[in-house]
Amino acid sequence: MKLLTYINKNLIFFGFLLLFSTNYTSACEIEIKVDGEQKEEYKIGDEIVIHVRVEFTHRVCPEGIKKTKFDTKGFKILKGTPWKETSTGVWERKLKVQVTKSKKGKLLLSATRTCEKDGGFGEITLHAATE
Repeated sequence: MKLLTYINKNLIFFGFLLLFSTNYTSACEIEIKVDGEQKEEYKIGDEIVIHVRVEFTHRVCPEGIKKTKFDTKGFKILKGTPWKETSTGVWERKLKVQVTKSKKGKLLLSATRTCEKDGGFGEITLHAATE
């Protein structure tokens, strides 16, 4: 009888621990970084290759990978490679961007995914030379 009480208490404890220890996760993890070596600062006209990686946390997403939206501040997207699924639920592509201008020396590229499973967001901020 004591053994059963001990087991029930432990099951309840671990149940609550599992319930309250789950962190909020978005449906997509988005990682954005400079492909190659990142400079301290960039000048107008500089071209940069950006690597974008999207992982579907929920594995099945009702929105296709092409629904990923990019927003830029201080950049112009020149071209991009097609999305490539590098492993199950993991998509990657490269974007070639050009520095056009900067506000307060900041350049920003963000990626957003919106869907019924919370979507996802990722961004990179780089520094521009102030003239």
